Amino acid sequence: MDRASEMLIFVRCVEEGSFSSAARAMDMTPSAISKQIRRLEDRLGARLFNRTTRRINLTDVGRDFYERCARIMAEIEEAEEAVSSMQDTVRGTLRVSATAAFARGEILPRVNEFLQRYPDLEIEFQLTDRMMDLVEQGIDVAVMHQEQVDDPSLVARKLAVNRRIVVASPDYIARHGAPKSPDELYNHNCLALYNVSRFNEWEFEMPDGERKVIHVRGNLRANTAGALYEACLGGAGLARLSTWLVAPRLRDGSLVQLLPDFAHEESAYYVLFPPGRHLSKKVRAFVDFLVEKFTPVPPWELDESNNSVIDKGRSRVRA
Repeated sequence: MDRASEMLIFVRCVEEGSFSSAARAMDMTPSAISKQIRRLEDRLGARLFNRTTRRINLTDVGRDFYERCARIMAEIEEAEEAVSSMQDTVRGTLRVSATAAFARGEILPRVNEFLQRYPDLEIEFQLTDRMMDLVEQGIDVAVMHQEQVDDPSLVARKLAVNRRIVVASPDYIARHGAPKSPDELYNHNCLALYNVSRFNEWEFEMPDGERKVIHVRGNLRANTAGALYEACLGGAGLARLSTWLVAPRLRDGSLVQLLPDFAHEESAYYVLFPPGRHLSKKVRAFVDFLVEKFTPVPPWELDESNNSVIDKGRSRVRA
């Protein structure tokens, strides 16, 4: 087997987390994968993995080798795509990273339509609310909310306004009452994200035009907005959540909007991809599809008659 193939197998093992997972992804046997890794280590004269019965972990040497191999594999793929972009067919594997709740609620339900348009394309989704290094992780395109975008080297396109409102379950309100002003949030159990600190700084516009920021605290923290949503539905506390996520529950009464007379801070979702002279056809096709579906007015802000259901002045969702 040539060196490029050995490097590809090595990179895939790292990305999949085990030899058996890499074997399934590459349609090989685990023993064949293990044999190629041993051959690669023998040729290099270095141990690349610390192996356990269930998992593999990179050694320091292996981590450095992986970073170099991942860059080489990305350049090979870019070179192939630069040539294939001259053809009409959109093909290959598109690797997408997206915030977990938004992907489940808004992107994945629409992905079949995209795949029907491009039947020669395959998609790998990685759902996470962590900051991602797109180049290092081999991600072609990412959909992130504004608080996650901190890499100026990436090409970023605003996809959709992400309005957030404070909500609670009727059960929580019956037990603890409803805050009448942002300052009263300090007396309530506010659910928070522990991996995006800016998410926990709730900003409001006061009647006199002043902007007030409340750094909320509570006894429950999670790493995804979806987890906060479920906990809020169960009565654990107040949460500031996106209108696309909570609108159905506001309509059926499972959640109640709080502080509707104070305008809430607006965020946004962005679609991002690494810079390069050649934007591959698969990335361009996916970006164009997302823009088609979510711009200029996102679907969760429209009713069946295509009229807005959001009061832009107060970010209020009508029941």
